[in-house]
Amino acid sequence: MTGRYDDLLALPHHVSPGRARLTAAARAAQFAPFAALTGYDAVVAETARLTTCRAELDEDERAALDRRLQALAARLDEQPEARITYFQPDARKAGGAYCTVAGPVKNIDLYTREVVMASGQRIAIDEIVQIE
Repeated sequence: MTGRYDDLLALPHHVSPGRARLTAAARAAQFAPFAALTGYDAVVAETARLTTCRAELDEDERAALDRRLQALAARLDEQPEARITYFQPDARKAGGAYCTVAGPVKNIDLYTREVVMASGQRIAIDEIVQIE
């Protein structure tokens, strides 16, 4: 079967005198995918990230927590070991996460209402839910 363009098959392949040939990698890069919606993946990941609601403590739990803080304050010169669970509010969305830190307590700053650990970490007293 002869076609309309059979005479073109015998011609040599055209090579441009003014442009260099692209490497295989450069040719492939022309067809690489691109992000049409810049930042979309980050927004989806942020939306999918789970946060926990803050649990409110009742008066009895608050009183027990205050007694434990007073006991720590009385022994600060010994740098007592404590395991503190606190709520860390999320900066970007509602809710947050519960974190636990263990180690010696260095100070209880009543002016800023924070517990200062020996590691330098500061924990807001209002966010503490448990002290062991």
